[in-house]
Amino acid sequence: MGRLRFALERACWALFACCALWAAFPAAAQGPQTEITQLALERTEEGVLLSANVEFEVPPIIDDALAKGIPMFFAAEAVLLRDRWYWYDKEVATAARHMRLSYQPLTRRWRLVVSATPIGNSGLALGQTFDTREEALQAVQRVSHWKIAEASAVDPDQRYNVDFRFRLDVSQLPRPFQIGALGHADWNITALRNQRLGFESAK
Repeated sequence: MGRLRFALERACWALFACCALWAAFPAAAQGPQTEITQLALERTEEGVLLSANVEFEVPPIIDDALAKGIPMFFAAEAVLLRDRWYWYDKEVATAARHMRLSYQPLTRRWRLVVSATPIGNSGLALGQTFDTREEALQAVQRVSHWKIAEASAVDPDQRYNVDFRFRLDVSQLPRPFQIGALGHADWNITALRNQRLGFESAK
């Protein structure tokens, strides 16, 4: 009887531990609050244009890395989808916007490089410079009139929507930081929003 009671107690404690771990995991995986507060789409003669505003607080661990001259990489991705009632929506066009934000301790200035392809750690790429961290972050968080598809990709008789995703791209970080970021909520800066493309063309 004593052994049976001991076994039942162990089973109960194991179940309790599993439940506690399961309850804690979603909160740990959420990371910093990241929100796409504004998302606007326009049809123009040039193509489909996207403007957005993303809000997030930079965690201390990332701020510390930036202050030591380690660049951070962000990516914005847009997918134009055509409605299909009989199957999943069809992917019509995709666009990517890669950003490398870095601080230069010697000059005490911030630098932002933006590219349609992954940038890497080359110091030769051209970009904008900013006097303050706040100005540089605002440039990262705001997207204005970004062309995500050619005008010819949109059929006026069809309906479309856009998936827009913003994230911190840890895959571009130095290897030690990639390993440290695994399972660490502070490195999980990501947000996703879907929006319908209106029928009206921008004037």
